[in-house]
Amino acid sequence: MLKVMIVDDEPWVLEGLRTMVDWEKSGYEVCAEALSAVEALRIIQEHKPDLLLTDINLPVMSGLELIAAVKEVMDPPPRFVILSGYDDFNYARTALRQKVDGYLLKPVDDEEIEALLLKVKAIIQNEIASRDEGRKKHNLLVNNLINRFIQGEWSEELERAADKLMELQPGTELQCILAAAVSSTMGQNEGDGEGFPGELGYVFQDPTGRPGLIVRCAGMSSEAIEAAAVQVQKTQSEKLGVPVAVMISGRRTGARSIRELYTQTLEVWGVKYRREKGGIFYYNDLRNMGQALEFAEGHFTRVLEKVKAGESEQIQNCVREAFAAITAMPLKIDAARAEVAHLEMTLCRSIAEMQGDPDRIMNAMRMEYGPLGGMEDYYRLSLYVDRLCLQAAAYLAELRAGNEGNTIYNVIQYVDLEFRNKLQLQDIARQFHMNSAYLGQLFRKETGRSFSDYLNEKRIEAAKGLLKRTQLKISDIALQVGFSNTDYFIDKFKARVGSSPSVYKNANKNKQL
Repeated sequence: MLKVMIVDDEPWVLEGLRTMVDWEKSGYEVCAEALSAVEALRIIQEHKPDLLLTDINLPVMSGLELIAAVKEVMDPPPRFVILSGYDDFNYARTALRQKVDGYLLKPVDDEEIEALLLKVKAIIQNEIASRDEGRKKHNLLVNNLINRFIQGEWSEELERAADKLMELQPGTELQCILAAAVSSTMGQNEGDGEGFPGELGYVFQDPTGRPGLIVRCAGMSSEAIEAAAVQVQKTQSEKLGVPVAVMISGRRTGARSIRELYTQTLEVWGVKYRREKGGIFYYNDLRNMGQALEFAEGHFTRVLEKVKAGESEQIQNCVREAFAAITAMPLKIDAARAEVAHLEMTLCRSIAEMQGDPDRIMNAMRMEYGPLGGMEDYYRLSLYVDRLCLQAAAYLAELRAGNEGNTIYNVIQYVDLEFRNKLQLQDIARQFHMNSAYLGQLFRKETGRSFSDYLNEKRIEAAKGLLKRTQLKISDIALQVGFSNTDYFIDKFKARVGSSPSVYKNANKNKQL
């Protein structure tokens, strides 16, 4: 049934419209009534009518003004029908400009209003169908994007698409809720999005069919998140007829964090699935309690060490040892995949820190092995990890070799741009992930001067320009080019130029004259 709200300042008119018109026959129910436009505005968002039937002559605010105000506060707004005791063309013309769907004269004719209600009903139903279809398409696109993220795909183009479709900003705070049936008899398609409060974020299904929700959690309390999780757990348990566990990740920002948030929920699932009979579990609780999460930090620590050290000949043995430990527990394949997902993220982060492109490795791995979520046995998963680590080790070695020259170039470029600020070799070395003594040696080798000599020369050259072109005081020029001590600036200027800054300034002033 469609909902209609009636607004008229005459109580007898309200009663007559409510009782004399066969609303149910036309497919409507009266959801609310109001004696003024002010009252109608106050309650309309609570009732959300599909149709607003309003008198045109109302106290304080007219029916036409009410229509304009409703359009401002409701999206989408209802359809509108005007009632009037006057056959006034000016009223009708204004009503048409407001795009009302009907203009009825009092007293209302039964046949006329029923015909109009049927006409408006068809319009509303078409709009609802169109909105539903648009929402379905949008949800499918969002679900596809989230699945691409959680399976390790990432690019700037993909992130821009997610920001647009999901209305995300780089600082948008997100959280992941994932539901899974505890029963081992459940198949791949464990559930759907029923019970997930879609108004809080974006419902999705992961590659194994588990339903989840990416929550836009900025400003949401932990109580509100838990209430949503309780609703999900109750609905999914009733629907599936088995206990359901709901896992809640920590909080991160931006679309790029979606994979990490999803992996956190898998980590919780991997630890809890054997010894719990449903419930709500938090990733942060496990971390805070110091429980041993049997994940990448444990099984793949040695593998990561060998990859970063470039010791390719030892990687395969370490991978075999890690999987021997995993299968001995044994971990459910979901938990093992979560470990591998964590390993992927760690390797991608290491590659990105060395100015590499993680997609170069990950896209090649997906082409060869398919998505991680589709690997259903330990053997294939071990082959994938072995190949991934060997490829990552080779790429990191390549980046290290290329970056040594590139890094010193970037350091020099950074100094050229930032020399006016406070710069210290130790800080720059830390920023570029280098040993400060080694960076000093590379700097001298590349420029022929020590870091401090190069920095002072840049500052003095900039000071010469200011001395020629401006009337600034010597002390102000010293500060502008990066010298915090004026006497030190004067000494260095003399040593470099052969005269004091004031003599240099006057000499160039005379030349200009």
